[in-house]
Amino acid sequence: MIGFFIAVFSGALMSLQGVFNTQVTKSSSIWTANAFVQFTAFLVCMLVWATTDRSNLLGVFRVEPKYMLLGGVMGAAITWTVIKSMDMLGPAKAVLFIVVAQIATAYLIELFGAFGTQHQPFMWRKAIGLIVAIAGIVVFKWE
Repeated sequence: MIGFFIAVFSGALMSLQGVFNTQVTKSSSIWTANAFVQFTAFLVCMLVWATTDRSNLLGVFRVEPKYMLLGGVMGAAITWTVIKSMDMLGPAKAVLFIVVAQIATAYLIELFGAFGTQHQPFMWRKAIGLIVAIAGIVVFKWE
């Protein structure tokens, strides 16, 4: 049950962050805002590491395959794409598309067992759920 609450909190934070970052961009530039977001995230992570974890910082470089270290690059791309989509579509529409894209991508990763995840069999119930989510976008956008 705690996982459910963490996921809901994560989703709420992502939406709030997108709105905040879009506003920051209006006072600077998209890459300045992105750099600020990534830098402040780094500072928070280092503070929490220093006060709670204290494990070897270089241990991350033992990960295999090495392309798994691209999460930070993806983080910069995510920040940019969220800012641009919220600016162009508005928060609600942007988040709808983002969430459905996340669901579809995650389901494909599970189906193929990609990137070291456990392979899951195709289930019509999940495919129908994705279709319903896409239909939700159509209904939401309907004018």
